[in-house]
Amino acid sequence: MQDVSFSLKSAGKAIGFIPTMGFLHEGHLSLVNRSKELCDVTIVSIFVNPTQFSPSEDLALYPRDIEKDNKLLLEQKVDYLFYPDANEIYPENFQTFVAVNHITKKLEGEFRPIHFKGVTTVVNILFNCVMPHLAFFGQKDAQQAAVIKQMVNDLKMPVNINVCPIVREADGLAMSSRNVYLSVDERKDALALYNALQKAKRMIDEGEKRVSLIISEMITIIAKIKYFKLDYIKIVESNSFEAGEELISSNEYYILIACKIGKTRLIDNELIIVD
Repeated sequence: MQDVSFSLKSAGKAIGFIPTMGFLHEGHLSLVNRSKELCDVTIVSIFVNPTQFSPSEDLALYPRDIEKDNKLLLEQKVDYLFYPDANEIYPENFQTFVAVNHITKKLEGEFRPIHFKGVTTVVNILFNCVMPHLAFFGQKDAQQAAVIKQMVNDLKMPVNINVCPIVREADGLAMSSRNVYLSVDERKDALALYNALQKAKRMIDEGEKRVSLIISEMITIIAKIKYFKLDYIKIVESNSFEAGEELISSNEYYILIACKIGKTRLIDNELIIVD
């Protein structure tokens, strides 16, 4: 992979990179399309990263279909698929990890304490293999994108991070590889996350700035479904991920939600600018 990238760079080609864990859907393909708009060459990696899963999480069950993924990427005319195995990424006697400290301790970091250390380590490795000019991430994993931006800035890495909008199903559910786990009834219940986000957005558009009141209305919507476990609802400043009691005009915020529907943990968010 490094030899390919050195050759492409020597030829003056701009390399776009989309790191994924496979089981690709339209959300991933939107990142591919954006890379093809901005770059000469597009490279996609597929690697289900073991270091970002805790022992209680679903590494073994994480959905995989490399044949379907490869077919989709060929149809999209992606230039290269980088498909390393775990022994190549983490060889015997592997000892080095990359950790971002502050932003990783909240929200997802509270519920998945080893997650971001695994993410930043593997993304660092993949960047060193692919050596892209631009890398593309989805807004659905907003905190992950912010963590990666922090790492790139702190370590002076020569790659530009592009965060692309969430791609949704026709009824509003954010596309996710984990949606395949949902039963028919759970799939309907999962729409409560999107409905709660839209309720919050409407309230803010109408001038509401009290965070506790907005979150209370969101919880009321989610509480109407049968089997759920709410991990968090937060409204945070989009760069720092700091939360406050009242929204400030002209500031940009993420409304973030993480919730288990049945046994499937889903995340979603809405990016808003307060009038």
